[in-house]
Amino acid sequence: MTRITLAAAVLYTAIGWGAAWSAAPATPPVVANPVAASVPPVSDSTADHGKFKELQRKFASGPEVTKACLSCHTEAAKQVQKTKHWTWEYADPKSGKMLGKKNVINNYCTTTISNEKDCMACHAGYGWKDATFDFKAEDNVDCLICHDATGTYRKLPGDAGHPVYERREFPHGSGKFVEAVDLSKVAQSVAMPKRSNCGSCHFYGAGGDGTKHGDLDSALKMPGKYLDVHMDAKGLNFTCSTCHATSGHQVSGSRYDMTAGKTGPAHVRGKADAAPASCQSCHGDKPHKENFLHAERLNSHTDKLACQTCHIAEFARDSIGTEKSWDWSTATQMGSEGKPIFIKDSAGRRAFDSKKGNFVWDSYLIPEYRWFNGHVSFKAKGDTIDPDKVVEINHPEGSADDAKARIWPFKIHRGKQAYDTENKMLLVVHTAGEDDTALWKNFNWQKAIETGMKTAGLPYSGKFDFVSTEMSWPITHMVAPKADALRCAQCHSDHGRLQGIDGIYLPGRDRSQAIDTIGWAVVLLSLLGVLVHGGTRVYIHYKRKG
Repeated sequence: MTRITLAAAVLYTAIGWGAAWSAAPATPPVVANPVAASVPPVSDSTADHGKFKELQRKFASGPEVTKACLSCHTEAAKQVQKTKHWTWEYADPKSGKMLGKKNVINNYCTTTISNEKDCMACHAGYGWKDATFDFKAEDNVDCLICHDATGTYRKLPGDAGHPVYERREFPHGSGKFVEAVDLSKVAQSVAMPKRSNCGSCHFYGAGGDGTKHGDLDSALKMPGKYLDVHMDAKGLNFTCSTCHATSGHQVSGSRYDMTAGKTGPAHVRGKADAAPASCQSCHGDKPHKENFLHAERLNSHTDKLACQTCHIAEFARDSIGTEKSWDWSTATQMGSEGKPIFIKDSAGRRAFDSKKGNFVWDSYLIPEYRWFNGHVSFKAKGDTIDPDKVVEINHPEGSADDAKARIWPFKIHRGKQAYDTENKMLLVVHTAGEDDTALWKNFNWQKAIETGMKTAGLPYSGKFDFVSTEMSWPITHMVAPKADALRCAQCHSDHGRLQGIDGIYLPGRDRSQAIDTIGWAVVLLSLLGVLVHGGTRVYIHYKRKG
């Protein structure tokens, strides 16, 4: 009877839908609104810089453009000159050590010292080619590198931070040409920074797309949701400054000054926030809102895990990939004819260069995990090392006992670098340039080291070798959709993601005889209770039936 009633109801509903569908009028054709079509889109900016007379002229150089910008934005250069984007220097608040690109030796191109003319292609200034650079000259500030909206502004290695003023072949001998920048056009089209502005340097750090960070590459100019849920060009479409909130040109969220484990509720818009670039700033430290028991279980993880640990299960999730290692010890090796050679891997990425040595690249990488409290200690120029161990260029600090520390995902970049075998320090090598001592010009290590160390004001014994090094990069971009987050068993199991993390008891990975005994006792007692209860019910049932 019930089946007949259900079938009748389904049939009745189907007939009703069919009648309603057939009776519905045909969908009217879409007619374009002629008024709306004639209205030009409204700009987000409150000023059309193309109408400013100060910018309606030909500019011969970047500093000339800056001078015109500062005629209205009178305080802008003063603000920029107080930022790390300008000074390339940072005082570690814990140790007092001077860090920043001016002082540290990194695991890629190694150092900016003596190589300024090339490195300053990513400096927010013009003319830094050696120690004589005037950091107080406001005209030296480059406004356009961050505010170009045309996508045509370009600075090349070797020009000390100046844009391309004349059409020229680059790289030399490649047959490829870079056009001169139309400075008037760029100046009249300036806008607030977009992903492409920040990415013009941060996507290409260490000399190539995706090379340095692992979670930043040119795919983030127009990413899909799979690559980053926040930057998804058809979704939330965050710019970099949506998270890296900026005030007075001070950009928040530097890797020198990170917040590893923020607590408390989500941040209220308009209220001062010491760490606006953190996940918790918008999501709070109890972000999961699913059914009560599940959400409570997930939220209990936030006092030990960074959000990124679960929500960035892999980085470099595209064909660009990222560089895993750089071995300088093979640099200066030539081809069979005694000439420099360049070899690519099967994906078209650099694998060997006589100028730079061997490289290893890959995509879709699983992070390595470390306790991290937001502070990173660095090796700076002149620091002594122990060549019998792998030299950590930087070291994320924190432990299980540190209330500020969380378990974070990292890209660990490994390599080999030149060091002084007598003085036990990493060497400053003069690599770039057209002079006779530049390594990439004459392929002579001794000359390049002598020039680099002399420029840095450091002693050199005359003897060098190569030492294994590594550098840690916290992974915090390329946040995946929640459906792609880590599953429980990927950590809570033997040989899981967190097998190298100490200081915590991790169910599924760790064993405790006491906890196992108590757990099994609870299980057996529960089973016994069910059997006794069920048996009693059965006994009473048959007893009542006689």
